[in-house]
Amino acid sequence: MFFEIGVVILVPIIILVGLRTRLPLMKIGIPALAALSVLHGLVPPHPGPVTAIGLLHADLGRTLIFGLIVAVPTLIIAGPLLARFLDRLVPVQASEEHAAALMGGALPATSTVTRDEPTADPDRPRGGSFGGARRPASDAGGVGETAQESRVASDVTAAVPTRRPPFAAAVLTMVLPVVLMLLKAIADLNATEGSRVRNTLDFIGDPSMALLIGVLVAMVSLGATSGMSREQVQGSLGSGLPGVASIMLIVAAGGGFKTVLSDSGVAAVIADAAHNSSLSPLVLGWLVAVGVRLATGSATVATVTTAGIVGGLAADLSSSHLSLLVLAVGSGSLFFSHVNDAGFWLVKEYFGLTVGETLKSWSVMETVISVVGLVCVLLLSLVV
Repeated sequence: MFFEIGVVILVPIIILVGLRTRLPLMKIGIPALAALSVLHGLVPPHPGPVTAIGLLHADLGRTLIFGLIVAVPTLIIAGPLLARFLDRLVPVQASEEHAAALMGGALPATSTVTRDEPTADPDRPRGGSFGGARRPASDAGGVGETAQESRVASDVTAAVPTRRPPFAAAVLTMVLPVVLMLLKAIADLNATEGSRVRNTLDFIGDPSMALLIGVLVAMVSLGATSGMSREQVQGSLGSGLPGVASIMLIVAAGGGFKTVLSDSGVAAVIADAAHNSSLSPLVLGWLVAVGVRLATGSATVATVTTAGIVGGLAADLSSSHLSLLVLAVGSGSLFFSHVNDAGFWLVKEYFGLTVGETLKSWSVMETVISVVGLVCVLLLSLVV
């Protein structure tokens, strides 16, 4: 659901795979990050696409199906294929020290990646762990630990499950909300309106209901099967509230920004310019999203704001092209992540890159996703 959470979960896997296979970090990390970014910008139930669907009154099922169609070639090009090129620009390798620290469950004090050049101070490890310099794992719980750190450490220890959940249960739980929304999309296209089957699938396939069902199933399939107690499951659910609150604030801020722009006449100016120009509404929506993305740094804010601005173009579009407009806006919202984007710094710190290396890898990848996504949307518009 959230890019930041996906990065936190995937980084240890990427580092361990890179260490065991001896593959360059870019060849593993770029495809994984591309997958997260593509889904975040193009596929419901992620917050940006879902909000844009509501603002543009697009069809959820069509948008989900078209989004998956666009996501596959975009991911192939911006993931494995692009990774071969970026590996030449940013040659980095996984560090054994970092992998050992990750397997031990402690934040590393050494760099995520290794390079041939020496550090300025040979006694000082290169930074690269998230959040800046960290104390060594051997110091955890020692002198100087604050009360807050002790409490967090004890909470984490108490929430550690006693056994791993089944692999099939973990995969099915993760994809359950998307499967429910796909069933709703299929029912909307094939089932008779007003029938019991369609009403049921429309209810459980609504994004909010599908995600709620996913959470309830996860409490049993991942919580109970891993040996977590009721209190531990409750604590795990509660720990997700801060992240949800921040996303809600971002979406609300984007909606407020959109309203200011609309009430000030910006939306009308853009709509008039579109009617008087030969630009496709899909290209125009992409360009506006690119501008907002570069200015604000947030893909979610860019999607929500742009959807409100280009809403005046929706009246002349068919249902299929409305869904494609959502995808064009989502593609534009991913364009060239730079220093005003939180994701930029998240990737930089977790992978231990410099600002220049992050621009040459992460920012280039985001730009390729945006451009390829637009091209795929335009090609799809020729056949739907």
